[in-house]
Amino acid sequence: MSTSEPKRWVRACAATDVKQGEPKGVKLAGIPIALYRLDDSVYATHDVCTHAYALLSEGYIEGESIECPLHGALFDIRSGKCKAVASRDLATYAVRVEDGGLMVAIPVSGAIEL
Repeated sequence: MSTSEPKRWVRACAATDVKQGEPKGVKLAGIPIALYRLDDSVYATHDVCTHAYALLSEGYIEGESIECPLHGALFDIRSGKCKAVASRDLATYAVRVEDGGLMVAIPVSGAIEL
């Protein structure tokens, strides 16, 4: 997500709903987002692979990467950087814990950068 884009914080789910090694897909204001727990931190990326439009929340976590279930595109969960197969990075979103829930910063406009 562009740092200059105005954003709003939206509750995605309970913090306990995101388990280590299990990506979770949510839709916030029409934006498909994948949430991941890596040790004590939670990260959020756009949920749609930039290579073939499969849901990354149905993919496989390998260390600090998410692998697309369709053609094996690989992305760094923390930065959204493409590591294999796809040619474009994923949009990422800031995440914070508030009152036991995960809050994700999404663009006010609902627009995303793919």
